[in-house]
Amino acid sequence: MDRFRIRGGRPLSGDITIGGAKNAALPLMAAGLLTAERLVLTNVPKLADIVTMRLLLEQHGVAVEPATNDGRTLSIGGPITNTEAPYDIVRKMRASILVLGPLVARTGEARVSLPGGCNIGARPVDLHLKGLEQMGATITLDGGYIAATAPHGLKGTTIVFPFPSVGATENLLMAAALADGQTVLANVAREPEITDLADCLVAMGARITGIGSDRLTIEGVKALHGATHPIIADRIETGSYACAAAITGGALHLRNGRLDHLGAVARTLREAGVEMIEENGGLTVRRLNGLHGIDFITEPYPGFPTDMQAQLMALMCVAEGASMITENIFEDRFGHAPELNRMGANIKVHGASAIVRGKPGGLSGAPVMASDLRASFGLVLAGLSAQGTTTVNRVYHLDRGYETAELKLAACGADIERVGG
Repeated sequence: MDRFRIRGGRPLSGDITIGGAKNAALPLMAAGLLTAERLVLTNVPKLADIVTMRLLLEQHGVAVEPATNDGRTLSIGGPITNTEAPYDIVRKMRASILVLGPLVARTGEARVSLPGGCNIGARPVDLHLKGLEQMGATITLDGGYIAATAPHGLKGTTIVFPFPSVGATENLLMAAALADGQTVLANVAREPEITDLADCLVAMGARITGIGSDRLTIEGVKALHGATHPIIADRIETGSYACAAAITGGALHLRNGRLDHLGAVARTLREAGVEMIEENGGLTVRRLNGLHGIDFITEPYPGFPTDMQAQLMALMCVAEGASMITENIFEDRFGHAPELNRMGANIKVHGASAIVRGKPGGLSGAPVMASDLRASFGLVLAGLSAQGTTTVNRVYHLDRGYETAELKLAACGADIERVGG
């Protein structure tokens, strides 16, 4: 397995281009199942999860073809010849569950393996299934597979989420686009990636109101048509590289980064002593003076995203004072804490909270192991600031969500290299 070797202590300086959002691209690709016409997506990131979703769509019979030489535009469409999403593909990526709603909506049936993905705690799909049942689907679980049938089509209804689930919102939004009648989704997730999906569905002929709010109303249509849609920039990648500038005491211009999509991340970084200025088609990020310890809690958007928790924890390891980090989304997402402690950090985990006592003098390089996608970048951040050499193992996690991260960092002065397993 590949690993990163990092020799820390170098301030970063330069430009980094932020790619298309992985968490927007995956549901948008699944939306290609809703029409036989071509859905053309631009600004597609080159990531392992994109390849997995492409393979999944192709085994359903749908063509996924590059429309440009750089591979950043995909054309998706065609007849569905197979409604089973097999374990061998689905186990690699949790977002595979997003084919369930489109398959049932368009064909009246689906058989989808229960999903895999990062080991960050229980992430049940019960809201997806209950919602489809409310829309008239029959759901059974058999041998690790979800079997859903709606031979007479899905019916519009009102679904109130007990909490704002991103995946369930996306799945049921896509299903409702082809349902008979009106569907109301209440207490939905409001992430920018969901707005991006809704905008794409409208371009395909869907009738959706309330976009960007916690209540979506969808008037089902008999068929959707093709469209061309640009994927928004990745706000988590933006936040991650903002932390790289801050933790190394450097300055980076994050091309395509959007301050309005960062929300609570921008507010938290500013409170910690990080300057973020919108200019020249992106964000310029630098540490002002010293970093200050801060407290934050992960919450559904527009609150602080769980996908930035590991990166901010790494930053707090070298801040002045103590920080308390509370993880409210997933119950097992502190796997990076003991690895950071191996580098000299002072982190104590108590249930859903972690107390970080910062060490402005810095961390020390050490071999560490990535436990999930975002944890891997948190360890890279720690390595960039540490004295000595850090080896980050299992960077295949990182490759799922960050395109050529080591090349982007090296181009800005980092001493980082990928070492083959």
